[in-house]
Amino acid sequence: MRKCCFLWNRGNNGCIICGKILAVLLGVCMVLTGCQGAGEEEKKNSIRIGISLYRGDDIFINNIRNELEEKAKEYEREKGIKVTLDIQDAKGSQNTQNNQVDRFISLGCDVLCVNPVDRMDASVIIDKAMNAEVPVVFFNRQPVEEDMNRWDQLYYVGLDAKETAVNQGKMVVDLYREKPSAVDLNDDGVVSYVLLEGESSHQDSLIRTEWSIRTLKDGGVPIEKITGGIANWERSQASALMEQWLGAYPDKIELVVSNNDDMALGAVDALERAGITGVNVVGIDGTTPGIEAVESDRLLGTVSANKETYANAILELAASRAMGEELPREYPLVDGTYYWAPQEILIRDLGE
Repeated sequence: MRKCCFLWNRGNNGCIICGKILAVLLGVCMVLTGCQGAGEEEKKNSIRIGISLYRGDDIFINNIRNELEEKAKEYEREKGIKVTLDIQDAKGSQNTQNNQVDRFISLGCDVLCVNPVDRMDASVIIDKAMNAEVPVVFFNRQPVEEDMNRWDQLYYVGLDAKETAVNQGKMVVDLYREKPSAVDLNDDGVVSYVLLEGESSHQDSLIRTEWSIRTLKDGGVPIEKITGGIANWERSQASALMEQWLGAYPDKIELVVSNNDDMALGAVDALERAGITGVNVVGIDGTTPGIEAVESDRLLGTVSANKETYANAILELAASRAMGEELPREYPLVDGTYYWAPQEILIRDLGE
């Protein structure tokens, strides 16, 4: 009793005071212990990323998907953090994509990576993400600036469309300057071309069209447009258009400028069916089939995105948001929002 209550000997309320002090000390210990436990629980050992693709059968998007899956495995090995990728195909439907976002949020995804079906309608996705406080990394199809400015947890990874188009035009300009007859096939002083365009509402299609043709003109290539058409990024649609043009303008087409590799390959398909050789076809994206076509001399060239860096930027941005860590310094953001992936010109061997 004496050991227990030293303060009791100093006043009638000694035991009460001693009991209160002990209770306070016990409470402090419990709080400290509780805080330590909470801290340990908050340290994540796994993250879940919801990924919605505008169309899974798009060759470039499929290349990026494959890279994302590989990068997720690398991240797991290097960080010891389990990464679950929930990848869904919107199949060209904005309504389907919106429902996928709802599902991702209901499943507790830490972050969303969205390749928008309709870049003009991204506000619906942003509303859902903001309400749930789930960051979003958009990629490939850039939402309008007004939407991207609505929240500081919105990011975009893609290619600088103007730079891509200038590089595409430069391929033809360089070849023309080195050997005009390799571009002006009939030596009449004019390079007659056709144009294959992506979706009419897609910002990359509009910019690629404008700046590739402007680069040809500024580079001194005497071009004349025969015709053009929208093939919506698709090989089969481009092949059908090219077949029509070859019938309508026999022996006139010398150059095919395509907004992407898939449509460029569609043009090549039509040329090969018709037994026509020598026509220069240029693409954009550096897809696996596109690069193979350059290496086999079926395409003059393509502008290749560094798909490994592209996918890694998406994953690292998403993971940093999911983990509550600083943004990755190796992928610097323009205006704190945009990352432009590096690109390079790939052109066939012109030595022969």
